[in-house]
Amino acid sequence: MSSLTNLLNLNREWSESVHAAEPDFFEKLRQQQRPKYLWVGCSDSRVPANQIVGLLPGELFVHRNVANLVIHTDLNCLSVLQYAVDVLQVEHVIVCGHYGCGGVEAALTRKPFGLIDNWLRHIQDLLIAYKPQMDAVSAEDQLDRLCELNVVSQAANICRTTIVQSAWQRGQQISVHAWVYRLTDGLLHDLDFCVDAENDTEKSYEAAAAKLFAAPSSR
Repeated sequence: MSSLTNLLNLNREWSESVHAAEPDFFEKLRQQQRPKYLWVGCSDSRVPANQIVGLLPGELFVHRNVANLVIHTDLNCLSVLQYAVDVLQVEHVIVCGHYGCGGVEAALTRKPFGLIDNWLRHIQDLLIAYKPQMDAVSAEDQLDRLCELNVVSQAANICRTTIVQSAWQRGQQISVHAWVYRLTDGLLHDLDFCVDAENDTEKSYEAAAAKLFAAPSSR
């Protein structure tokens, strides 16, 4: 059996360094979890949610899956969302994708990988819905546009859930955002989708999606 002693040693070193810098850190962490933010991101190991926004453990509630999809039959994602909204009372839901996403690229190129092809079918549906716009994009930019379009679409899916709709109907303050992360410089970019009211989703989605194809991206 292979050993993971190196990871256990790294954990011990990390714990000791945190304790040395802030002796009561773990005790405070144990006593409360009150994040203001839910992060729905990609499983890609190069996109560590807490790290890239500079937040400590306990300050960001996180759900990650391949290509940061929000599917209305995915009880895993919906359970995280429901707990974040109804129990933790988060104020912001951030859907964050990243440029160069392998899942989005697989959907774009239709390269078969097996079971995951069924999951990525949701992104291919976007390609069908936006075929004229995507056909007008240069080949070298298509992956970036699809990464962005996927994020905006998944943020709209968050807004359409009964969980968020019910929260807005009862007057709960919650905003849904679409961001994308660039691996080459570590910077986040706002995709101009921010919805905080029950009836604003479709107009905001259409505007944000249209902006992606209006001119060459400056991001």
